[in-house]
Amino acid sequence: MDATQSSASIGADVFFILMGAILVFAMHGGFAFLEAGTVRHKNQVNALVKIIVDFAISTVVYFFVGYSVAYGVDFLANAHVLTGAVEAEGYKFAASGYDLVKFFFLLTFAAAIPAIISGGIAERMKFWPQVLASGIIVAVVYPLFEGMVWGTRFGFQDWIQASFGYRFNDFAGSVVVHAVGGWIALGAVIMLGARRGRYTATGKPVGIAPSNIPYLALGSWMLCIGWFGFNVMSAQTLEGINGLVAVNSLLAMVGGIISALIVGKNDPGFVHNGALAGLVAVCAGSNVFHPIGALATGAIAGVIFVLVFQLCHNRWKIDDVLGVWPLHGLCGLWGGIACGIFGVEAMGGLGGVGFLSQLVGSLAGAGFAGIAGFAVYGGVKAVIGIRLDEEDEFSGADLAVHHISANPEADISGR
Repeated sequence: MDATQSSASIGADVFFILMGAILVFAMHGGFAFLEAGTVRHKNQVNALVKIIVDFAISTVVYFFVGYSVAYGVDFLANAHVLTGAVEAEGYKFAASGYDLVKFFFLLTFAAAIPAIISGGIAERMKFWPQVLASGIIVAVVYPLFEGMVWGTRFGFQDWIQASFGYRFNDFAGSVVVHAVGGWIALGAVIMLGARRGRYTATGKPVGIAPSNIPYLALGSWMLCIGWFGFNVMSAQTLEGINGLVAVNSLLAMVGGIISALIVGKNDPGFVHNGALAGLVAVCAGSNVFHPIGALATGAIAGVIFVLVFQLCHNRWKIDDVLGVWPLHGLCGLWGGIACGIFGVEAMGGLGGVGFLSQLVGSLAGAGFAGIAGFAVYGGVKAVIGIRLDEEDEFSGADLAVHHISANPEADISGR
């Protein structure tokens, strides 16, 4: 390959991963509208502000701390070095700023963690303590496990391979992103407690209707579309791209929709989240599944989400507003394990994965994140508190925190 071809190839990879970063960045708008449509009207503004502020905080802490924790790389060299034009002692970056857009791409994954958690803690979490918790999680907690699986940190993958014969395969983050986010959220939700009025004095659940089904649906659609950047572009180069990942993602998504439609008895919230359940579960094995295996994985994930969501709210009294623990935590855990079932050659997959490797790696991620969730939110609770007071929760976070409602003109005119 001559210099011109090499330059064009590098430029194409830069553009490819940049488009992936933009697609996943757009998913954060999906998180925002999914939450805004699910919470009550008095908390819609808070939902939207939380997601965009968490993204900003995540960018800063991941740039200065988190990326280095995960990959041992920092960006404190001059711009000539960062763009690969020259090398400096201790720094070697790819040409055309490829490593910079790779950071952007991986940042969008890291910032998904507080976006996931946001849905579980909605309607009663104080704003600034949540910002602080998000900073800690994206700076330290998430990058530790990210580095263990996707980096070469701490010898985790070497130990998995030596012990069970295969490395832990999590191609696009069923466990690294979704299970970690969902299990951290479980700790946060339990530390916060249920919303006031969610259960009667005898423990009977009181239904709280979502504010806007079209917003909820819009959020789901935005996430579904962006997810093809999340999964397919996890290849990170044009040479590594594989259409199998796209078709597996598609079939897992529709499998989740259909099973959630049936088990959830036509409920639109379950249907639109069923799509996400399937996509969460397929991330880990999307590069090795047969499409039929992906369909089955997504369908099972849809059932897991609906049944466990109902158990959380009606029997276990876990007030996880958007169901992020069943959706991301449990469906992500299932996806990591499913990779060791449907990804093997005997099930029509490409192979190169093993059940025990996937089981141990998935459980390690869930256990690590569960402990971290209680530690981070428990620590913040002990130091500055995490729960809105009763009056602010009653009036809603929009007015209590942001001093404006979702429809201020209508409020002023009395319409």
